[in-house]
Amino acid sequence: MIKRRAPIRDHQAEAALFASRSIVALVVVIAVFAGLLFNMYHLQVLQHEQYQTRSNDNRIKVVPLAPNRGLIYDRRGRILAENRPVLSLEIIPERVPDLADTLRRLTELLELTEQQLAQFEENRRRERRFDQVSVLERLTEQQAARFAVRQHEFPGVSIEARLIRHYPHGEALTHALGYVAKINRNDVQRLRANQQDANYAATRTIGKLGIERFYEEQLHGNVGSQQIEVDIRGRAVRTLSVQPPIPGQDLILELDLELQQYVYDLLGDMRGSIILMDPRDGAIRAMVSKPSFDPNWFVQGISNEQYRSLLNSRHSPLLNRSTQGGYPPASTIKPHLAVLALEQGIITPQSKIWDPGWFEIKGVDHRYRDWLSWGHGWVDVDTAIVESCDTFYYDIALQMGIDTISEHMMQYGFGELTGIDIHEEAAAVMPTRGWKRARFNQPWYAGETVSIGIGQSYWTSTPIQLAVATATLINRGVRPVPRLLRSISDGHVELPAVVEQKPPVVIKNQANWDVAIRAMNRVVSSIKGTAHRAFNGASFTSGGKTGTAQVRSIAQGETYNAEEIEEQYRDNAMYMGYAPAVNPEIIIMIAVENAGGGGSVAAPLARQILDYYFALEAAHANL
Repeated sequence: MIKRRAPIRDHQAEAALFASRSIVALVVVIAVFAGLLFNMYHLQVLQHEQYQTRSNDNRIKVVPLAPNRGLIYDRRGRILAENRPVLSLEIIPERVPDLADTLRRLTELLELTEQQLAQFEENRRRERRFDQVSVLERLTEQQAARFAVRQHEFPGVSIEARLIRHYPHGEALTHALGYVAKINRNDVQRLRANQQDANYAATRTIGKLGIERFYEEQLHGNVGSQQIEVDIRGRAVRTLSVQPPIPGQDLILELDLELQQYVYDLLGDMRGSIILMDPRDGAIRAMVSKPSFDPNWFVQGISNEQYRSLLNSRHSPLLNRSTQGGYPPASTIKPHLAVLALEQGIITPQSKIWDPGWFEIKGVDHRYRDWLSWGHGWVDVDTAIVESCDTFYYDIALQMGIDTISEHMMQYGFGELTGIDIHEEAAAVMPTRGWKRARFNQPWYAGETVSIGIGQSYWTSTPIQLAVATATLINRGVRPVPRLLRSISDGHVELPAVVEQKPPVVIKNQANWDVAIRAMNRVVSSIKGTAHRAFNGASFTSGGKTGTAQVRSIAQGETYNAEEIEEQYRDNAMYMGYAPAVNPEIIIMIAVENAGGGGSVAAPLARQILDYYFALEAAHANL
C-alpha cells in the first residue's frame, strides 16, 4: 500500500492570516483604548467639577457650631439668665470595648441614676457610633475628681466643657422668664414648619416658656460651621476652615430684680399673683406668681419624680397666675361700672340709692346681700366706691343690663388677651348672652346681671387684665399694652407683641373719669375707705379699690364663716391701686387665693410693696 505524503504548508497564506488577525486585534485594542481615553476625558474634563464635589463630600464634613444664647438682664443691668460652664461626661461608643461593663462601672463610681442611663441610651440611638454622647451633663466637683483619678480605666470616656443655661434667682422669676429645655419632637416639627431647623443643627435646647420662648429667635443667634477632613469611616482628621456662629442678642427687661425678689418673698406661702406696672407705657416692674418652681430643673432634663410633683400638685405651680389665673374681679371693677352708669345717664354724681343691706329684683323671692348686713343708708356713687357698697351696684347693673356692661368692659380688655410679650396668657371670661348660650345652652337671667354688678357670676379676669383695666381708667381711656422687654442688646426696642396700639375707651363726658378717680383716691384717704387703715400714715399719696371675691356662693340665709369651710372655698383677697394719686407712675394689682378680705389682706400687702418701691426708687436716684 502506497503511503500519502503530507501536503507542504502554505507559509504565505498563514502569514497573511496572521497579519489579518493581528490587524483585527490591533483595531479592537485601539478601539478599547479610545473608549477608555474618551471616558477618562469625560470624567476628568467634562464632568470634573461634579465628581470633584462628590469627592470632597466624601472627604470633607461640615459640622455645625451652636451659637451662645443671649443673656437676659433686668432694667438695672443685673443678670437674670446666664450661660454657665459645666463639665459633661461623654462617651464615644465606638472606642469603648465593652459598653455595658463601662456603664456599670461608671454607675458605681458616679452614682448614675436609671433615668440618666435611659436618657443616654435614647441619645445613643440617635447618634453615630463615633460621635460623642452625653452620659452626665452636669458633673459635680467630687464626681469630676473621682473620674479624673480613674480615667485611664475608661477608654472612650472623657470630660468635656459645655455652656448651659442657668437661672441664678430660681423660682422668683420663673413665670416671667420661662426656661429652656431639650429640643423634643414637637419642637423639631415646629422648626421645620418655619424652615428654621437648619439653624438649630447643633443646638440642644430651646425656649419653652415665658421670655425665653417669646424671644427665642433673638436669643438663639445663628448657627456657625467648621469644615473638617474625615477618613473613609467618617472620623475627623483635621480642621480645614471655621465660620464662627453669631451669638444670640442680649435682652434687657423692664423687671426690677430687687422689687421682684421682695414681692416674691413677701407672698410667703400664700398663693396668688402680684403685678407692678407703669401705667404710662405698660412696663412691667414686677410680676410674681406663686407657687412657683425652679426652672433649672428643666434645663438638663427634669426627673420623673420632680415633674410628677409639679404636675400633680393641687396648687398648680406650673400655672402662671398673673396671665392665666382666672379670678372673679369682685369689687375692683366698681369704678369702671360707675363710669359706665354715669355715661348711660342712669346716675349722676349726686344720685343716691337707699341701701338697707340687701337688694331684690321685683317679682323674685331672693335677696342679694350687701357685705355690710345693716346697709350703708343713702349712697351716692362716691360713697359706693369708697365704702364698696354692693347694693348700689346691684341696682345700676340691673338697669344697664348685661349687653351694655359686656360691650363696655371689653373695651378695657376683659375677655381678650392683653398682648403681653409671653405666650402663656388666657383671655378669661367676659360673659355675654351669646357666651352663656354657647357654653350652657341656657338663656341669660336678670339675677346673673345683678351678680355681674359686683364682679361675680361668670365673670373672670386675669391679674394682668385687671392691671391694664386700672391703668386705662386712670389714663382716662388710654389703654397700655403690658410688656416685659425694655430693649435688645443693640439698644433698640423691638416688641413683636405690640403690632398695633389698643383702641382707647371713648366716653362722651370726660368728667366721668374724674368722678371715679376721686372716689378711688378717697378709698385710701377717707377714714371710711376700705383701704384707709392699710395706707394710713403712708409717705406717698395713692388711690385704689379693694375686692373680696367669693369662690363659692352662699345660700340664702347662710352666713359665711371662713373657719368652718375648706380653705379652697374661702374668699380671694383682691386689691388694685396706683401711686402717687396725681400723675401715677406705678400700678399694683394683687390677687391672693383663699386669703380673706381685700381690705384686710391684699391692701396691707400693697402698702408694704409700695413703701418698698418708693424707697428703692429714691435709693437708686441718689446713686
